[in-house]
Amino acid sequence: MERGSVLTQAPFHDAGPALTCLRDEVIAGLSRRPKALSPKLLYDDTGSRIFEVICELPEYYPARTESAILAQHAGSIGEMVGSGCVLVEPGAGSCRKIEHLLDALAPQAYVPVDIAGTHVRAAAERLRADYPAVPVSAVCADFGQLDLLDGLVPEGRRVLFFPGSTIGNFEPAEVVAFLQATRRFVGTGGGLLIGVDLKKPSARLNAAYNDAQGVTAAFNLNVLTRINRELDGNFDGDRFYHRAFFSEHLGRVEMHLVSKQFQQVSVGGHRFAFGPGESIHTENSYKYTVGGFREIGRRAGFEPQGVWTDPEQLFSVHFFSVPDLHIAAERDNLPER
Repeated sequence: MERGSVLTQAPFHDAGPALTCLRDEVIAGLSRRPKALSPKLLYDDTGSRIFEVICELPEYYPARTESAILAQHAGSIGEMVGSGCVLVEPGAGSCRKIEHLLDALAPQAYVPVDIAGTHVRAAAERLRADYPAVPVSAVCADFGQLDLLDGLVPEGRRVLFFPGSTIGNFEPAEVVAFLQATRRFVGTGGGLLIGVDLKKPSARLNAAYNDAQGVTAAFNLNVLTRINRELDGNFDGDRFYHRAFFSEHLGRVEMHLVSKQFQQVSVGGHRFAFGPGESIHTENSYKYTVGGFREIGRRAGFEPQGVWTDPEQLFSVHFFSVPDLHIAAERDNLPER
């Protein structure tokens, strides 16, 4: 695929959530018992930049392991996915992982989608300069509503690229619903190429989310800075600390921001009381087995195809295809197992 060095501007569509929606979501989350915020709030432009640093940390195995899988197996992935698709990447961030696959997939178009608009726009422009033969158009949007992307994606056979084990942020019931929505979005003949983190000893997981340099802590605490800036909050980040741990029972890593003391915080005119040790649950990261995730794909109406892993079995990349629509419709009505 031809590459160039002249910067060109990628088309950009801003369909990001309104500030009022963000405010309502934060107020609702802090009103819950226990308090919780959506992990998507971690990814403003600052949070996205911090996450790029996390991906380079020695403790954080997922990013480099998945990148190695994509680089090593790009040829076989390309053969299975097929060339000439319209490639859509929700949560694209810096668009680095897709670079391992663009030559092998030769897509007719690439559409990175991210809630951090400035960040994904800059990444799309860089990618467009490096791969001028691939039409690139970036979208700022909450990818949880795939139907909003329909009018922003070119015509053609769709393949959704969903790396980074972002699927681990979803609750188990939400995973099936999201995969079903994905199946409808890509349609018959389309597919899903998805990265999934695998179950492993808790020590490895706890180290990955509690790095020695404190970068993950800064990433987590940045959500309070964002709330202060965008929603007229008055959080004092020094009065909270980052806590992350793997729950064997639930099969997930949890991230929390824990209050160090009794305190009251105001957000958008609403006041919230915190006791010492009370936390805001900011993220889950569920871990799966290869077979278990393939079965979830089947329940969502996909046909599991290839799966690629690393030698240590730390991470997996799956390709699911969409069978005939009448078969998929029947599967939607199957009782949950």
